[in-house]
Amino acid sequence: MDGRNRKDIEIGAYVSIVLKKDQGSGDLTEGIVKRILTKSPKHPHGIKVMLDTGEVGRVKEIHPED
Repeated sequence: MDGRNRKDIEIGAYVSIVLKKDQGSGDLTEGIVKRILTKSPKHPHGIKVMLDTGEVGRVKEIHPED
């Protein structure tokens, strides 16, 4: 599942995000969502979140819970 719909992302979800500095390379960073920063219900480049590590980026993948 991709991260363009806010309703699909929950606090505590395990996601892959692209950091601002990695937008050119597309490198992904994985972590747990601490805060959802985008207010709109959809965003074409992904919903912006803060991970529990404090890193901020746009969600590219939402990992299913096992």
